[in-house]
Amino acid sequence: MFEREAELEAVDEALTELAAGTGNLLAFAGAAGLGKTTLLAEVRRRATARGCTVLSARGGEQEQDLPFHTVRQFAQPVLAAVGEDEHRRMLGSWYDIVAPAIGLVAPDGGSAPDPQGVRDGLDWIVTRFVTRHRPVVVILDDAHWTDAESLAWLTAFAPRAAELPMLLVVAYRPDEHPYRTAPFHSLATRNGSRPFDLTALTPQAVARLVRDALGPAADDEFCRECWAVTGGNPFEVIELTVKVADRRLKPQRENTTELRDLAGTVRGSGLVGRLERLGPAAVRLAWATAVLGTEIPPPLAADVAGLGAEEAAEARTRLHAARILAGGTEEDEPLRFFHPLIASAVYQAIPAALRVALHGQAAAVVTGAGHGPTAAARHLLEVHPEGDPEVVATLRKAAREYLRAGAPEAARRCLERALREPPEPGERAAVLFELGRSALLTRPATTVNHLRAALEEPGLGPDLREAVTCRLAQALGHSGRMDEAAELVAEEARRATTARTRLRMRAEQFMWNAFRADEPDSPARSRRLARLADHLTGRGVAERYILGLRAWDAVVRGEPATDALCFAEEALGSGLGWTNEDWGFEVPVMAALTFLYCDQPGRAEELFADGIAECERKGWRGSHLAFGFTLLGYIRYRRGRLSEAESLVREGLRIADRVGSGAPAQLAAIGTLIQTLIARGRVEEAWETARRYDYGAAVPKAVVYPDAQAVHGELLLARGLPRDAESRLAATGRRLDPRGMRNPSWCPWQQHLALAVRDTDPERATAHALESVGRARRFGTASAIGQALRCAAEVAGDPREVDLLREAVEHLERSPASYELARALVDHGAALCRAGLPQEAADQLYRGLETAAHCGAEALVERARAELTAAGLRPLELRYAQSEELTARERTAAEWVARGLTDPEIARKMDLKEQAVTRLLSAVYRKLGTDRVGLARVLERR
Repeated sequence: MFEREAELEAVDEALTELAAGTGNLLAFAGAAGLGKTTLLAEVRRRATARGCTVLSARGGEQEQDLPFHTVRQFAQPVLAAVGEDEHRRMLGSWYDIVAPAIGLVAPDGGSAPDPQGVRDGLDWIVTRFVTRHRPVVVILDDAHWTDAESLAWLTAFAPRAAELPMLLVVAYRPDEHPYRTAPFHSLATRNGSRPFDLTALTPQAVARLVRDALGPAADDEFCRECWAVTGGNPFEVIELTVKVADRRLKPQRENTTELRDLAGTVRGSGLVGRLERLGPAAVRLAWATAVLGTEIPPPLAADVAGLGAEEAAEARTRLHAARILAGGTEEDEPLRFFHPLIASAVYQAIPAALRVALHGQAAAVVTGAGHGPTAAARHLLEVHPEGDPEVVATLRKAAREYLRAGAPEAARRCLERALREPPEPGERAAVLFELGRSALLTRPATTVNHLRAALEEPGLGPDLREAVTCRLAQALGHSGRMDEAAELVAEEARRATTARTRLRMRAEQFMWNAFRADEPDSPARSRRLARLADHLTGRGVAERYILGLRAWDAVVRGEPATDALCFAEEALGSGLGWTNEDWGFEVPVMAALTFLYCDQPGRAEELFADGIAECERKGWRGSHLAFGFTLLGYIRYRRGRLSEAESLVREGLRIADRVGSGAPAQLAAIGTLIQTLIARGRVEEAWETARRYDYGAAVPKAVVYPDAQAVHGELLLARGLPRDAESRLAATGRRLDPRGMRNPSWCPWQQHLALAVRDTDPERATAHALESVGRARRFGTASAIGQALRCAAEVAGDPREVDLLREAVEHLERSPASYELARALVDHGAALCRAGLPQEAADQLYRGLETAAHCGAEALVERARAELTAAGLRPLELRYAQSEELTARERTAAEWVARGLTDPEIARKMDLKEQAVTRLLSAVYRKLGTDRVGLARVLERR
């Protein structure tokens, strides 16, 4: 190699660091012919010599629209050496998600993963491979032609190279498809290096190269002219020396005039002319190879060219001699162009009409050879529409395979082309529906247009019409157009001809209206929903979804928790899946959260764990999973497991950030994280989180929980800004109260507002606090009542606060809400100190301190210590490692409760004081995540 010392020095340095366990990224940029491929071959040689595992791939000009083409090149050589059992072992639980993408198995028609799910699976597989086969060098040539799906994965994964024993080396042309190669430039810069810009050879290097090829007799003027006519491009210099040798020209000054003509045959029109001189058969074979792409089986190229075996072999020989084609000389050896420059020039030289015809021939040939619909679809995308039903069928099959592989954009291209064919009139609506489904994740606005067009198709069957309507409602709802979604399904309900379809549409209408932040008459909708639910038995899916909606409506309105639980149990039946594409996951989530707000968070955790596992099995790694982790974290927050809550919510926020800014999943994660940080005493960190995401600046168009406006008010109050908090919280009340959303367990805006105005408007503060207590008593859960009473005590002050706090503690001891219990205990202890009752105060403060420490509420722990110190008491040593398993006495007490005994009866059975039984059972409720009502079921399941 000539004049690549700096690049090779960087390679050696990176390989040395790799041997020590430090990964890196090297990027080489340069125009065509500057020696990128030769340089990467040298990287491969040096890496192999050092004992590295090497994976390599190359982008292809004709394959850049083939999803995961580059990834498959990396993976298939590794996987080809072993059987399916080993494949499943290597891919683990990601097999069903990732295998179709890497071409390992034919898609089986199962659920389509989202693209992020496939990328996450590839991350896991590559990380595992690298750690088992370390050190690993991954080489990508012609990255500017990398397909979009492979590029999206690789550019997201590349920063991790520094954390793994992996060296990623890429080469690309910077001026060709710069949007594809820009990420590599940025990544190299971020890694503390820079892309190496390959330059043309100097006259001195060209002279050395010419003399190496033609002999030392080549004189200076001849060598100088070789440099001048090639611009120092290494590929052109080498090709020129071959042409000089073929012509038997002496490399002397008198022959320099012929060099420019010879150089013109290396690329462009000169290359085409050279190809034409090889004869019609050679031209046809070269054209066929250019149309088929890279790594072509010779029989396929011959069939597309329309050549017999002998004629194709003779043409191949001539093309080899002309250094146009390489390979294909031995059995199973693929045919390829000598250089990508030649492939591009040959493809562009094919007359347009003939190029289209060749793509059509290629589609037929690859189909006949059993290469499947996706191989044919690449060529069908290039042919003119002719109304061929077989073309439509092949493109639809290819789209289904692409969706199964996590490549919706490729599916969309196939279905859009199928529409242009066009399909038979009776088939058009189905193609539009499939097109709408394929674009739902990536182009929701386009999805709406396609699905609306499908609904307008004449002769649309009832089943397909129902499916199109529901999917269109989803697209509208997920685009923030919930009013349009509700109006759409309402209209379909009016025109439905069967009771089943009408019920399904009404279920959709109730759901989308429930999510509307601007619903005009929520109480009327609630009354209609209640009347309908009273006549349902939960026998069908639609009935169970309506019952789930009824359960959630009962929660947010603050109806008795016992009623909400009954509806939720009926809705769940044998289970509601999260990944049912026809029904969505919103109602299963609502049913699960019903248990949370009704003081059975353990049951909610089980349902969320099942839902998250279902999403992960199917490769759904977007909004569904973000909501899953966030709301599971919210459940832990409500239980008082704040450290676990923070970890889960941060994971939910990480996933939600990938989904998109302002999405409901992101708003839910931000709000829950802010609440958790406030509970842990990290108010400034919560404030910075809100500032970074501009959280609370506007009211979302959809109902989001926790309520964003209320959380922002809570944050302002925690920062000591009561007037600002008052404004936000009062606006929350004006928005929610008219809609009948009055459950303080779901949104405690009244409690925070009471605290915000207690110093400036005590009467108003008392009114809000007492009204919140009344609403909590109507809902009837111990945690809601206890939390409202604690707030009322804080507002009331002396002399009522001691009694209110005592009652708050009594209620919270019967709930699974550890953090709220800790707050009430510390407040009660402090109030008892002020009332001159130090002995009773010490007991509550010690209990509050220990409970707060177990919750991870650091600020509350410090406050409890301060109160103890102020009272002249010394804090006891904390038992931070409290077990979540029931002790023998706790289990005994729990079993007596399950048999229906009261606390006094249990006290007599266990020979304990009633207060001791109360505290035993309080630990049971907090450990098991349930109240007294749900305890028997929890024990039975355990």
